[in-house]
Amino acid sequence: MSDTNTVTATPATALTPADAVTGMVDHVLALAATWTRWDGRPAYVDDRVYTPHKAIRRVADHMVDHLAELEARLAGEETQPDHWHASMVTTDADRAPFTQEDLDEARSRLTRLARIWAHRLDALTGEQLDHSPGEGWSFRELAVHLMESGYYADAVGDLS
Repeated sequence: MSDTNTVTATPATALTPADAVTGMVDHVLALAATWTRWDGRPAYVDDRVYTPHKAIRRVADHMVDHLAELEARLAGEETQPDHWHASMVTTDADRAPFTQEDLDEARSRLTRLARIWAHRLDALTGEQLDHSPGEGWSFRELAVHLMESGYYADAVGDLS
């Protein structure tokens, strides 16, 4: 792709915005594949508590939140404020064992969300990616920001 359709992940690499999002999901799911071995002890990182379910929830919520923002801005509407409790809250459901079925659900959910993002970002021109309507980050910057969602999975880590 041309330079107008890339994002810089590090100084040495360049990704399309769609690849940034799908790559983050691939990273999260690679780690999640090891979480069926989770022993029930949460990870404590940066004054927060993380579990496999919480990591998946936060990645999905982050993707949904910014997708809603992107679509509202393209439609010329005000963005709807989110009311997530984010990573400050760890629910009872977050503390449940992470089973093979949970991994299957996470794969289906996050892969579909990543494909929606990829199709939407690939349909935008370089101009739309960089000079996005409405208030907030450009859509290219949103894709780079979503890469940071890998943090939640990294907090749980590789449990193999």
